[in-house]
Amino acid sequence: MCCLYDVIVIGAGAAGLTAAGGCARLGLRVALVERDRMGGECLNTGCVPSKALLAAARRAHAMRGGAMGVSSAGAQVSFAGVRTHVQGAIAAIAPHDSAERFTAWGVEVVRGDACFTGARTVQVGDRLLSAPRIVVATGSRPAVPDIPGLASVPYLTNETLFGLGELPRHLIVLGAGAMGIEMAQAFRRLGSEVTVLERGTPLPQHDGDAVAVMLGQFASEGVVLRAGTSVASVGMVQDGIQVVLADGAAVLGSHLLIAAGRRAALDGLGLAAAGIRASPEGIEVDRRRRTSNPHVLAIGDCRIGPRFTHTAGYEGSLAVMAIGFGLPVGAQYANLPAVIYTDPELAQLGLTETEARHRFKRVRVVQEEFADNDRSVADGTAAGFARVVLAGRRVVGVTIVGAGAGELLLPWSLAMRGNASTWAMGGAVIAYPTRSGITKALGFAVWDGVLFGRVARAWARGLATLRR
Repeated sequence: MCCLYDVIVIGAGAAGLTAAGGCARLGLRVALVERDRMGGECLNTGCVPSKALLAAARRAHAMRGGAMGVSSAGAQVSFAGVRTHVQGAIAAIAPHDSAERFTAWGVEVVRGDACFTGARTVQVGDRLLSAPRIVVATGSRPAVPDIPGLASVPYLTNETLFGLGELPRHLIVLGAGAMGIEMAQAFRRLGSEVTVLERGTPLPQHDGDAVAVMLGQFASEGVVLRAGTSVASVGMVQDGIQVVLADGAAVLGSHLLIAAGRRAALDGLGLAAAGIRASPEGIEVDRRRRTSNPHVLAIGDCRIGPRFTHTAGYEGSLAVMAIGFGLPVGAQYANLPAVIYTDPELAQLGLTETEARHRFKRVRVVQEEFADNDRSVADGTAAGFARVVLAGRRVVGVTIVGAGAGELLLPWSLAMRGNASTWAMGGAVIAYPTRSGITKALGFAVWDGVLFGRVARAWARGLATLRR
């Protein structure tokens, strides 16, 4: 017997929950299929536990620092206590993503593995589900590189890292992307030795000057970063795990974390039966997230494209607009934000300066230092800068590196969408002292040449002459 629905959503992560919840609240009959934990990677093994771990590490670092005349000598880290904090954060947020909450909205949560049997049908266990619209939101899994000997080593990924029962003595991290960099600083601050191995350039998609500020802090804390080096083999030795590099050097550690990116989680979905084209990078979609099967959308990490929780949620809302209202809304990623939640944070919106200079003939850069912001100075967080990249008068990119950098992106996101202006930001009356004063200063600096330029000075002198 086939169970009929208006919408079937496969995957209960950020993308699937947004799509399923929105459609159900519009009165549609929705089946949400999930084989594992509600909330997906972000809640259980990604954003939430990693940021909770970073918060604990930041507390440990601050207590050891002895800055501002305040010292807590001999501060001790209880890794069991840190793990309790991390699990507590997950537990506190879990009700927002729970089956009970979505059931109350009218979603039927179906447990099991989903497999397409046709263009509009999905098999889950002994149940056959059918709907005119199906949304694939199965997320992604850690990408594990093909390294000789790796399969014989008990390596970690983000899916197992937060279940550790002990603090690693020496954590080796393969990959200097966002996850690898964040966890490197966190475990170093908690007391582990940390070595990061990266075959290319760390965070190449970000502004190089901003990355340099962040990595300078890493070096001062004792994180060892070896960039431009590849791994030849991995193996177990008497004292732990040995990573042999291409140049013959070896790194010996107690634990190995694989942070080499993500791959779409498509195993067992039977996409061919539904006529859905996919590649190793993910499901092929157009701007409206439509697959090669006109009845199926693919949103979030499972499709080809950027992989962030905020893009997954955004695409979930696009699915609601398409299915619930019939609106042909396409994804807009020209101004996509990205934040590395280290200390200092690194936030990027739109183009970097280098990217802008390759794309536009007339590029202007305006920059404010955190050291010129009174709140940052008072807080002892004066390292960093905020940089705005303009093509003419149009903001095309923003880079911020410093304490709370990600929190400063919102007004610039509005400006790049045309919902705010640098003139308005520069003239806003804001509370003093706040770190958002950097935003006001940047907005004002964009117009500095106009307000105090040759024409303005001549006008002011002319008025002064008339008043004599």
